[in-house]
Amino acid sequence: MQEILTSIFLVIYTLTIIGVVLVVITDNRNPLKTVPWIIVLMLAPGVGLVFYFFFGQNLSKLRIISHRTRKRITMQLEEVETETDLPANYKPLIRLLANTNHSVPLYGSRLTPYVDGREKMEALLEEISRARHHIHLQYYIFCDDKTGRSLRDALIRKVREGVQVRILYDDMGCHGVKRSFFDEMRREGIEVYSFLHVKFPLLTSKFNYRNHRKIVVIDGRVGFMGGMNIADRYVYGSGWGTWRDTHFRVEGRGVAGLQVAFLSDWSATTRCNITGAEYFPKSEAFTSGLMQVVAGGPFGKWRILMQADSFAISRAQKRVWIQTPYYLPTDVLNSAIQEAALAGVDVRLMLPARSDVRTVNLASHSYLDDMMQAGVKILFYEPGFLHSKLLIIDDELTVCGSANMDFRSFEHNFEVNAYVYDRDFTGRMSRIYEEDARHCHWVTPAEWFNRSRWRRWGESFMRLFAPLM
Repeated sequence: MQEILTSIFLVIYTLTIIGVVLVVITDNRNPLKTVPWIIVLMLAPGVGLVFYFFFGQNLSKLRIISHRTRKRITMQLEEVETETDLPANYKPLIRLLANTNHSVPLYGSRLTPYVDGREKMEALLEEISRARHHIHLQYYIFCDDKTGRSLRDALIRKVREGVQVRILYDDMGCHGVKRSFFDEMRREGIEVYSFLHVKFPLLTSKFNYRNHRKIVVIDGRVGFMGGMNIADRYVYGSGWGTWRDTHFRVEGRGVAGLQVAFLSDWSATTRCNITGAEYFPKSEAFTSGLMQVVAGGPFGKWRILMQADSFAISRAQKRVWIQTPYYLPTDVLNSAIQEAALAGVDVRLMLPARSDVRTVNLASHSYLDDMMQAGVKILFYEPGFLHSKLLIIDDELTVCGSANMDFRSFEHNFEVNAYVYDRDFTGRMSRIYEEDARHCHWVTPAEWFNRSRWRRWGESFMRLFAPLM
């Protein structure tokens, strides 16, 4: 009897593995994502099934927000904007973002960069103190530490003054935060919700789809976006060095783009649609530049952030300067960067000398051989952890926001980037990049290609799983 049950179990188990492998294949994904899953399922079927259930299912055909709701929210933004001539060099990119992401070109925005977490928090708390109507916050990480509690207390003071305060946080990003931290804000009247809430045993494959956006909108007049979360390490650094990040204060019409991104996620999470002119007030033009706020995510046909970055890089004439904490690119993006370097464009890739995730660091380094052979300059930032996400192209385009140059940001996460077409702003960000470069080790081909064989093997092995990281 025991042998019969064992045989039945093995048959069912084998059929299940075969079935899952067929599902992976017929999903028609990029082979770079299909092959690693097949390897995992074949070599470690038990563990592979569990990981596939939580991390591997393709939810791109699902919609967490209806097109009608998205259109209604975006129409409010369009009413703010007036039609103006687009910069000739970037018309194709602007139209690409408009057609695939409904990203409206917004003129006259002023962006103030912060490269120090303390300065960013001071500016944020100062703007919160000035709020009169509403405060909208969305963060991947919202810690119950000194930094988190200072923000919490500031928000409680404002809601007691009658200001509307709404908070979205990512359930996995804040998995270690006690419920009481958010409950205290709820008791004070702050509306607090977790994005794609994960609750065992109802755990689903949504576990793998996280909201990595960092957005603040205050009275529709000023906003914040970038790479900094709400946690002490972004302000005071880590135990092994500084935490070098980039964040931005936005004034003018670009704030409306951030508002659309937040209200879309709010509608998807709460099923409550917030509308009204008070959320999209008229704004003056601070500059002559143009800005598109692009909310990328895993749902829908297009992977717009990857497509837009690749498209912009392929059209570069002078330079492509990149900062990213993790470099795990798609083939399309990797080829675009190498081709730009081979065409004589000044291509620089700045990475942290030391990463907070060793396996990701190994996988990232596996791409650098081909990069250096193509002429890409590799810079390792040494004072601490480089968490900045920045792309500078030629003299007029800067891409900044929450997205890393990796599979997770392009394929799985909800991200928000700003594409800023402004010569003065790009010049300012270029000077910041050059200052960071002074604290970098510029890797030479001789030293890189002489690294140990064991190191190379480790990098190559981890690269197999890069699409799953």
